[in-house]
Amino acid sequence: MARKPAKSAARKPAPKKPAKAKKATAKKAPTKKVKTKRLKARRAPVKAAARKVAPKSKKTAPRRAAKSSVKAAASAPRPSSAAKTTTGAEAPGFTLPTDGGGSLSLSDLKGRPVVLYFYPRDDTPGCTVEACDFRDHIPDFSGVNAAVIGVSTDSVASHDKFKAKYNLPFTLAADENHAVAEAYGVWVEKNRYGRKYMGTERSTFLIDADGKVAKVWRKVKVEGHAQDVLAAAREQ
Repeated sequence: MARKPAKSAARKPAPKKPAKAKKATAKKAPTKKVKTKRLKARRAPVKAAARKVAPKSKKTAPRRAAKSSVKAAASAPRPSSAAKTTTGAEAPGFTLPTDGGGSLSLSDLKGRPVVLYFYPRDDTPGCTVEACDFRDHIPDFSGVNAAVIGVSTDSVASHDKFKAKYNLPFTLAADENHAVAEAYGVWVEKNRYGRKYMGTERSTFLIDADGKVAKVWRKVKVEGHAQDVLAAAREQ
């Protein structure tokens, strides 16, 4: 009968084990919460800093857009002249500086035929061939009392060099602001290797003694052009 209390005493310590497990789990739980709170606390300043930086990009965006629009406007080619001088029309008058420091007005040549030819640039291959072709036919043009005038957007100094280099015996006029080219409708949009720009379309106008346009050649092919113009001048 004395052995019964010993068994009950041995059974009593057993419930203590789950109590320890509860305590252990209770201690671990707060550590996870603390970690998440710390992570949130660290991330919060980063988000706040990102929010502060964001408005700067909004402020700079309109400036960049404005700059790009200015560049596009500057690089965009100007529209070509709407009005083109045609056969039978009154030749637009002009006064331009010429090689040698002189000046020329179309009205000064009234009473005789005038060959007014527009070319893109001094001392370039096609323009040189055309100028030399007119040079070689100057005696024939003089025979029909026709004046030959070459016009480009080059300066007077450039004309002086071009004229001296190839011994050109006719006047070269400097239309630097291309106002005369626009008046005759030869200042046009060009496309070279995909690049668009404004320039002079190679063209020739034969003006009769009364100041009217007798014939027009546009997009001139330089080979044999002077002979064609001479033939038309002889008919005036």
